Amino acid sequence: MPSTPLHDPDTRRRRTVAWVVSLATVGLIFDGYDLVVYGAVVSTFLDDPSHLGEVTPAVAGTLGSYALLGMMAGALLAGAFGDVLGRRKIMLISYAWFSVGMFVTALTTTTTAFGTLRFLTGLGIGALIATTATLVTEIAPPGKKNLYSAITYSGVPLGSLLGALLAILLLDAIGWRGLFMIGALPIVTLLPLAIVKMPESVQWLVVRGRIDEARAVSERTGIPLPDTATTPQQAQGEKVGFAALVRRGFVLSTLVVGAISALGQFLNYYLNTWLPVMMEQAGFNAKGSLAFLLVLSGGAILGAVAGSRCADRFGPKPVVAAGFAIGASFVALMTLDLPLPVLLFFVAVVGFGTTGTSILIYGLVATYFPTRMRGAAVAWAAGFGRLGGVSGPLLGGLFLAAGLGVDAVFHVLAALALLGVALTVLIPKPRRDTDDSGHSVDSEPTASEQPGDGHPIATVTR
Repeated sequence: MPSTPLHDPDTRRRRTVAWVVSLATVGLIFDGYDLVVYGAVVSTFLDDPSHLGEVTPAVAGTLGSYALLGMMAGALLAGAFGDVLGRRKIMLISYAWFSVGMFVTALTTTTTAFGTLRFLTGLGIGALIATTATLVTEIAPPGKKNLYSAITYSGVPLGSLLGALLAILLLDAIGWRGLFMIGALPIVTLLPLAIVKMPESVQWLVVRGRIDEARAVSERTGIPLPDTATTPQQAQGEKVGFAALVRRGFVLSTLVVGAISALGQFLNYYLNTWLPVMMEQAGFNAKGSLAFLLVLSGGAILGAVAGSRCADRFGPKPVVAAGFAIGASFVALMTLDLPLPVLLFFVAVVGFGTTGTSILIYGLVATYFPTRMRGAAVAWAAGFGRLGGVSGPLLGGLFLAAGLGVDAVFHVLAALALLGVALTVLIPKPRRDTDDSGHSVDSEPTASEQPGDGHPIATVTR
């Protein structure tokens, strides 16, 4: 009897992918909101000690770093447990964790409590950033894995833009506590939907030897079972997570993707923090310099989505390398005396070559490493990359204090982007294998071909 449209596997898969990508994107929109909401209210703390007590500029900078440190720790924790507990469970816990963190942060009355809650909230955000690409790429159909990863991670800059807009519109009306409470909305909106609509990864279930569960999820969602996977006995003996990343054959890849992620996040956070200041030093007024930041974010989103289509067609490695190269070229061109429309266009291209490229790196990592270590690999890239995110604003302040000119700073940033090109080229070529639909991909080497693996993967018959 032919399948009705409702029961057709392709229809179920499309609906599943749509739900997962939508929910994951909304989750990262709230993450992006969290990242900028502190910057939007810090002037309130500096001007009025009645909120948290006396907040000096030095204290404000320290408080701002706590969330980033929490994100780094959360990403690494997700890597340690994500390949064991599963992608879905980590994401659900993350939604609840950072929502509660934002709500409790809104109730704090001291800098100590505020800083502690910012760190704890960052744990949930980091875990979510480190896990989202893993689930999305394992759910997405062949040929669209990088695209859906880029769409999802574009939620971060979208959330940043949303946070800035809401702060402009609502800060006077609801205060800083109200803005933080908006960040808690996922626990009553996103989390209930995710519990119902977000499935576990079929690939992960099979690799963990939970074949019956994998078949049940596959039947319900339309996500096909992989053609090959480890049996339960082999899954118990194989290294997973971080332990697998440091095995022979993956060490170089692990180190290089960590380095390029740190470089991408450095460029991302440096420009998002200091570009307005640099443009003011170049002669633009305050409002005009903020316009450069909006153009930078817009270029990052559009460039990442467009670049992801190329990554699905030609592979993510050459696209990430090209992104860094484009970023280096156009950052260097920013030193020229150009008309404003041309300069804005260049900033948009720089947005792709820096922030947009940092988004594409998540897709590269998620499609490069095998399922049993994929969660740890993305978490490593996100966690180690956070070091670049923390050092970007810090180094910018040091450059400013040292009196380094705008042109000199642009040349330094261009050189770092060129270093990103060189490091990306160093990533070893992945082995070829077939994905869960039988299409040739670069993300899942067979056991006989995987570097460092010494035994074959057994076939699981459907």
